[in-house]
This record gives sequence, C-alpha cells and structure tokens, in this order.
Amino acid sequence: MQRLKVVEGWASLEALRQTSPADGSSGPILGECDAEADDLPASNGCNGVHTANLAAAAAALQRVSLMPVEILIVGAGAIGAFYASRLAQVPGIHVSVICRSNYSAVKAHGFRVTSPQYGEYTFTPSHTFANPDEARSSRVQWDYAVVSTKALPDVSDDSAILEGLVSDTTTIVLIQNGLGVEEPYARRFPKAAICSAVTIASCAQTSPGHIKHNRWTRINSGPYLPHLDTRNEKPTDARVTEQNDVFITLLKEGGIKDASAYSHAKLQLVRWHKIAINASMNPSSVLAGGVSNNAMSLDPELSIHLKGVMEEVLTTAPKILGAPLPEEFASPEQILRSTQRNTSGSKPSMALDWEQGKTMELEVILGNPIRIARERGFEMPRMQTLYALLRMAQLVRDKAKGGSRL
Repeated sequence: MQRLKVVEGWASLEALRQTSPADGSSGPILGECDAEADDLPASNGCNGVHTANLAAAAAALQRVSLMPVEILIVGAGAIGAFYASRLAQVPGIHVSVICRSNYSAVKAHGFRVTSPQYGEYTFTPSHTFANPDEARSSRVQWDYAVVSTKALPDVSDDSAILEGLVSDTTTIVLIQNGLGVEEPYARRFPKAAICSAVTIASCAQTSPGHIKHNRWTRINSGPYLPHLDTRNEKPTDARVTEQNDVFITLLKEGGIKDASAYSHAKLQLVRWHKIAINASMNPSSVLAGGVSNNAMSLDPELSIHLKGVMEEVLTTAPKILGAPLPEEFASPEQILRSTQRNTSGSKPSMALDWEQGKTMELEVILGNPIRIARERGFEMPRMQTLYALLRMAQLVRDKAKGGSRL
C-alpha cells in the first residue's frame, strides 16, 4: 500500500470485522426509514462488505509510522464537518477543512458538535482554509481528500477544486448525492484512487460552526471501478479497494460503527436506491410549493405520485446495472409508511435551495439518471417530467436574476 501512514494498535482485526451494528441502533432499520430531507436510508444489510479486505486494512493499520494521516475535507458543511469531527478522534489523524461561509467562526473557535450519540464536543481542525488556494499553499501532501459539497456540474466542474491538492497517492472520497458524480474526478485525476460514498446521517449547521447531529450515522463507501461493469480488471483495483477499506476503518475507529465497505457494484446499487427517494421527494416538494416529506406522503394523490416515481427508478436500475436490488433495500411502500410517521416537518434540501434562491442539484439527481437510462435504451417518463419542469423553472428564475446564485 502506498504511503499509508498510521499508528500501531488503532484497531484489532475482530473489531474491523464488525462492519454493521448487531441491532442497527445507530442507523435506520429496514422499513424504519424516515425520508427526512436527504437523510434517506438505502440499505440495512452488510452484503457487499469485504471482510477479507478489511483484514488487509487491519494489517495495514498495525504498521508503525511517525507521520500522521492527512485528511482534507472539501466542503465543511453539516455532513462534512460531522464526519470530519469523528475522524479527528482517531490518534495519528490530522483533519483539515476548506470552509466557505462558516470560515471566520471555524477559524476562531473550531466546530461545536452536539449529538445524542456522542454528546457535545469541540472539533478543532489541524488547518482551516478559506479556499482551495490556501490549502495548496500549505503544501501538505494529502492522503485523503473528502469532497462533501453539493454536486452542480451544470454550474462548474467541481473536480477543478482539487487541482494541486491531489497526488498519485491521494485517495479521493466523494460524499455527494446523485449519479455520475465520480466521472469528472476520474477524468481529471486518472491515477488517483476514487471512492464513492453514500451517507445516511441527519445533521444540520444551525449557525456558523455549530453542527447539530440529530440521528443516524451510517455511511457506505466503495471503490469507484467502472471498468468492472464490463468485467475488465486492472492491476490497481486492489489498491483502490484497500484505500476504501482503510477509510471505513478510520471512521469506525472514530465511532461510526455502522460505516460499511461495499464493492463497486453494490455501492452503485445503493446510489440508485437513494436516487429513487431523492428524485421523487425533492422535486415534488418544490413543485408542490415547498411542502414537507410528511405532508406529501399523507396526501392521497401525491403519495401515489411518489410511489410511482420510486417504482420507475427501482425497476429501471436493475436493467441498467445487470443485477437485482438486494432484498434488504427498503421498498417504496416501506419508505412512504415511515415518512408518514415522521412529524418533524422537514423539507427536502432541493426545496430549501429553491426557497433560498440557490441552484438545485437537478443534474445529478434527475438529469444524469435520465441520460444514463436513455443511453441504454430505457426511458423514465415520470422522472423526465419532473426534470423538464424544474429545469425550465430554474432557468427562468436565474434569467430574471441575471444568473445563478450558489
């Protein structure tokens, strides 16, 4: 393994094998998956977890090194800062962040995290950068660059942010919504290991630098190896998989006990499952006037619509991926029943972005899945209708304002 720098005694092999909580207590269980904003369940099983690879990660973690592991969080909002705060609990880990609007508060005081699971604590990053240029000037050689920004390929190529920050030994971890988010990074950094992650965690930044963790911690991550879709293996596959397993191991050492390492194929199934939920509830809330997930699930007509969109996605995904969705994935009926019990009043993030005049994640949540399906000869008319309407609404709004507002 290249340039892995860890501290001896971080984790035992037996601990690494425990890739999911026995009782599911730290994540939503099957069928108990409140569709709360983007904090949506994808899976409660551990199929696709590589115990053998985690054994290799355990061996790697027992190596002795005097140098710390350097992790850069790009996009230190609620989700990024929460996982950063847990990684920072691990001895020998240096976690730095690139902030935007919360820079001044974090630079002065660090992050204050409140959590029903971990209590209240302060996370002070090793470095707090106001922008990527500051991170480049630091000349730190990053072992992991974790991207947790909104994915807006219609606005900019997000991979450009990492220019000058990624070396041949840097692993890029993408904690972003949607499909196709990995491709820009793979094109720009062909030698870098890329891991794709889907998270189920309810967090909010209630004020600059104050992260409120509400519930759930689950994160599933897998190596991004698209060539395996055509059964073409590469000599570097094992290294990418090992880097993914080590990242999951670090999260588990930081207290994220339900962090799970998945195969490339299983992780893409997880992404499609989350698309079914996000693509139904996010745009529908915007078009329905900003109503909550709960209100939509309780409305007789809207609930039929939501179920129809989810079923459309979940029947198309196996045809594209060439594999059935695992039985442990929550069904549309289970998702709706759980959402009906969620009385928090939460709205999808897309509705909040629309209300605040921000650019919505239309392309990665709606546009990319439609294009991927179409390239393979499949149409998703329900999703395409939502995409066409919201895309035009956003264009009209942005034209009236003289451009997009991020």
